[in-house]
Amino acid sequence: MDYTFSDRVSQLKPSAIREILKFTSVPGIIPFAAGNPAPEAFPVEEIQKLSQEILSQNPILALQYSITEGYTPLREHLETYMKQKHNTGRDFDNIIITAGAQQVMDLSAKALCNEHDTVICENPSFIGSLNAFRSYNLKLCGIEVEEDGMNMEKLEQALKTEQNVRFIYTIPNFQNPSGVTMSFEKRKQMYQLAKKYNVIIIEDNPYGDIRFSGQDIPTIKSLDEDGIVIYAGSFSKVLSPGLRVGFCIAPEQIISKLVVCKQVSDVHTGIFNQILAYEFMTRCNYESHLERIRSIYRHKARLMMDLIEQHLTPYVTYTKVEGGLFTWCRLPDSVDMLQFCKAAIDKGVAVVPGTAFCMSADEPSQCFRLNYSTPTDEQIVKGLELLGQTIKSII
Repeated sequence: MDYTFSDRVSQLKPSAIREILKFTSVPGIIPFAAGNPAPEAFPVEEIQKLSQEILSQNPILALQYSITEGYTPLREHLETYMKQKHNTGRDFDNIIITAGAQQVMDLSAKALCNEHDTVICENPSFIGSLNAFRSYNLKLCGIEVEEDGMNMEKLEQALKTEQNVRFIYTIPNFQNPSGVTMSFEKRKQMYQLAKKYNVIIIEDNPYGDIRFSGQDIPTIKSLDEDGIVIYAGSFSKVLSPGLRVGFCIAPEQIISKLVVCKQVSDVHTGIFNQILAYEFMTRCNYESHLERIRSIYRHKARLMMDLIEQHLTPYVTYTKVEGGLFTWCRLPDSVDMLQFCKAAIDKGVAVVPGTAFCMSADEPSQCFRLNYSTPTDEQIVKGLELLGQTIKSII
């Protein structure tokens, strides 16, 4: 049978990251292409204990259908927590619990955009969000990422010239893939530009709680007095990605539409997982847990950056990160980036080519992404040594 697919998905390609991840299952491959939290960061014993208590004390609540907006105690706790810790959320805002932060982008595109509307994104940007936008036949307009975040002059030019811009998508903290953090000055500029041109900002912040050095920068949502920012948060990088629990803080009118969209998508996020997230936040010294995982990533990031200096410089430049899970490396213009990535695989190291994060697969890139959270320390040491051999064999 000849199968005909919808116009929305017929042009979609498999995630390059997921395709490369297939190599990580091959014995001996060092997984710099992954993006999983470090196994030692999972609070396994606490989750085991809480899970047993939930299922023994209130099993029906944990196993039954629930409301689409999410588990009420978790929503209420997050509302208070985000206001007190991050000054994020206003009286006109509401909150919905989602299946990871990724679902916020899908639901927002579904609720806010018509086909061929424009979404302005950082270039490069997270492939999962880009594909979510592509699945609704949206036009992606990429703005280059500088050392302190999106280029604001080019952002304003795009806001002036692009047709039907529906929102600006940004990952302001330890951006995936570049590792860049947007300065507070640029956050204020972006907010003022969005207000001036009457567009929404989607602030995707899965990495903000794993800053392991430097000073916290206020969220863009903390500036929102006009109801123009949608904030996406997640437990995936700080508790467990397998739980698939995220949340969205946005104006009530937007949340009400996201609720309807989610009802036809998956009814509600797994209620057992929501209860588990709530119990962990309120009973397991959440702040101490965050400090513990920050120390893990501080060590692993510094180890990787020291080894990049040792084995890849002066041929490769890279982002010196203060948090998150990734660093972004740039090859000399004389080196074929895809050839380098293939040669790295042959050496036993999987990295992600920069083209995976571009607005178009045809767009050139001299960059590749490295992850330091998934591999062991021993793999980081061996992997950087092998990448050093790889670049020296190509130069």
